[in-house]
Amino acid sequence: MINTKQAFEELITTQWNAVNAWIDEEMAKYPVPIYSSVDIRESKDKFAPVDHNMYPAGFNNVCALDQDACSSAFEKTINRLVPGAKSIAILPESNTKNLFYLDHLAILGKIIRDSGLEVSFISFDETIFNGEEKLNLLSHSKFDIQIDKAQLSDGLIKTSDKNFDMIILNNDQSKLIEVDWSSVKTPVMPTPMIGWFKRQKVRHFRFYKEVVDNFSKQFNIEPNLLMADFTCVDGVDFGSKEGLDKLAAAVDKVKSRIANKDAKIFVKGSQGTYGMGIMVVDSGEEVINMNRKARNKMDVGKNSIKFTTLLVQEGVETMIKYDEMPAEVTIYLVDGKGLGGFMRANGEKDSQANLNSRGMVFKKYCISEIRENQDHKSKEAVYSVVARLATLAAGYEIKEVL
Repeated sequence: MINTKQAFEELITTQWNAVNAWIDEEMAKYPVPIYSSVDIRESKDKFAPVDHNMYPAGFNNVCALDQDACSSAFEKTINRLVPGAKSIAILPESNTKNLFYLDHLAILGKIIRDSGLEVSFISFDETIFNGEEKLNLLSHSKFDIQIDKAQLSDGLIKTSDKNFDMIILNNDQSKLIEVDWSSVKTPVMPTPMIGWFKRQKVRHFRFYKEVVDNFSKQFNIEPNLLMADFTCVDGVDFGSKEGLDKLAAAVDKVKSRIANKDAKIFVKGSQGTYGMGIMVVDSGEEVINMNRKARNKMDVGKNSIKFTTLLVQEGVETMIKYDEMPAEVTIYLVDGKGLGGFMRANGEKDSQANLNSRGMVFKKYCISEIRENQDHKSKEAVYSVVARLATLAAGYEIKEVL
């Protein structure tokens, strides 16, 4: 039985091909997202994904070598999904004032163009165009981005002067895009039916547990090495305080199951994104005693999504550091293959806190080297496997809504 981190790392080192072949075989059964990113915490005794982004931002934080690897992977994947595709449109978020997000769009567009495809940016959101057909923007790093007004005609997504073979959705739909997706004939990847108007973190982690249990059975691994303990609470209203007693009891229950009694507990809005709707507590008593300001922060998230279902999750204390700051890893995947990554560090937080918050900085690192020189002793290889398992769970999610 593999029941230590060291033994798990040894498994990845010695059975890299077998491990990834098993994941490949499982992924072939499910519609895994065309791209995704996974936030991973590494503590003294486990590796655990703590978030999975189906419509990832942050490709600007991926190193140039890994961007090339992503480009090759997009070329193969798009050709498989839509043979002969030439013209691609990226449908982004409407937060056009976020200049770093625009950097991400510019790099994502470049990655796909470098695969030999034409790339446009489009939006159905009339409010960003000020009555015009096009919106011209300048990103933080001075990249020019043009967004064209999208229209739906005879089931096809197009602009006034272009048709598209495929749409890549980069909008998490925490604010629903007003399109009758059931009538759309243009292929849209990942499916728009798995945005935050529908998706639940709780569901993702239930599927991830199922994936890890199957994987662990195959390779004789202790499953807790690869996941954080969690539970779910429904019917909470932070405004009226309804359900806070249930939430407090759930916090104490998860805490009681964790061997490390100093561990914190993360309470997350099940439809939360952008690091919003997250609180870190020691006990259920802290939930009961929340002041109004803290309750207001937990009540609604991005685009005013109200959090009534909560994920209560074991806090995984990070042992990773960058410039003496606590850090965590994010892995980027295309077609379920780990191809890039960065570290998110935050000097304003401690090793048990939510690092996806004010004060965070990013450190690029290249993981393409683990494929080029086959040195699978690197931690990046372990992170890649964990991220692939989380993305397989995302495939379970997508299959459920299709």
